[in-house]
Amino acid sequence: MSLRTNSFLILTIWYASGVAFDANAAEPLPAAYTIPTIDLADQKQRQVVVDREAGQYLGHPTTVLLEDNKTLLCVYPKGHGRGGIVYKRSNDTGLTWSERLATPASWETSKEVPTIHRVVDADGKKRLIMWSGLYPARLAVSEDDGASWSELKPVGDWGGIVVMGFVGKLNEAGHYLAMFHDDGRFFADNGARKKPVEFRLYKTFSQDGGLTWSAPEIIQRDTAVHLCEPGLIRSPDGMQMAVLLRENSRRRNSHVIFSNDEGQSWSEPRELPASLTGDRHTGVYGPDGRLFISFRDTTRESPTKGDWVAWVGSYEDIAEGREGQYRVRLMDNHKGADCAYPAVEILPDGTIIATTYGHWEKGEAPYIVSVRLKLEELDEFQAGK
Repeated sequence: MSLRTNSFLILTIWYASGVAFDANAAEPLPAAYTIPTIDLADQKQRQVVVDREAGQYLGHPTTVLLEDNKTLLCVYPKGHGRGGIVYKRSNDTGLTWSERLATPASWETSKEVPTIHRVVDADGKKRLIMWSGLYPARLAVSEDDGASWSELKPVGDWGGIVVMGFVGKLNEAGHYLAMFHDDGRFFADNGARKKPVEFRLYKTFSQDGGLTWSAPEIIQRDTAVHLCEPGLIRSPDGMQMAVLLRENSRRRNSHVIFSNDEGQSWSEPRELPASLTGDRHTGVYGPDGRLFISFRDTTRESPTKGDWVAWVGSYEDIAEGREGQYRVRLMDNHKGADCAYPAVEILPDGTIIATTYGHWEKGEAPYIVSVRLKLEELDEFQAGK
């Protein structure tokens, strides 16, 4: 991740633990955005099919790029979240992909979206971890860059939805923060969703390079808006963390929370502009310090609603509540909003590799595709060149 070195004003924010959002405290922000949209949906030359199987739902991928900047690993379920985990490897930055690789037997029992992450302990030992959610949350570990994996094993007596939305490296060596959410059904065994439905956002910490995790703590809970599927963005100087949140009640735009103390405390949720409204935000910094954030478009008023889109702007835009520079339609989804749990990587030359699933052909089962681009290419499109 390339970080800018320029300084900027970090907003002063008030912190609370387990805070509830008052939906009546302020008028909703506008449901539509005014920044332009660049359309790449028809640019087939940018698209690489990672996996496709006739009649089989393939969805919700995440990726990890290894330190050689060539090896790309990808996991995804055979089904809508629930389903056996498929595992593939690319040795050429995602231009070509292996056949489906052998996996431990327990991976067939996955109940929810798998997420894969690179972690490093305090002694510099690198490993890969892969989460599988619902109850109980389970973890698989690889100590050899994905050549072999452990079985999925419970992390504790708890679970949740989209475990983990992110795993973020903290400033202290070997320490990580992860977040997920639950609506009462999966945090404990035999859970249930009660009325009114309350969404809870949880944080958990690891101090040993991702092997063990602390008991989850609630950092936000509410019935009025349903904030979930957290995506982490650090400020360019690394001093502040921003977490972008899906708003699942669809009453408001997406939201953001901030931390200035490495995730120990968090601001109250604040509504984002419509331009950043979507599900499962995942972002990287480009070489010039701008952000590219990929997500499913759930903006209440949008010509690309239900499609796979991205937002380009600055961290300051997020911190100060601005719309950003422009949006991008990456691919056209042909069935509702069932697409775009995105994975995003960036190469040293600035090539962004965004990978997700979707209904890319009418009447066909969803499959996994990558789109490759550079921010300067998008700038040229925006300039009309």
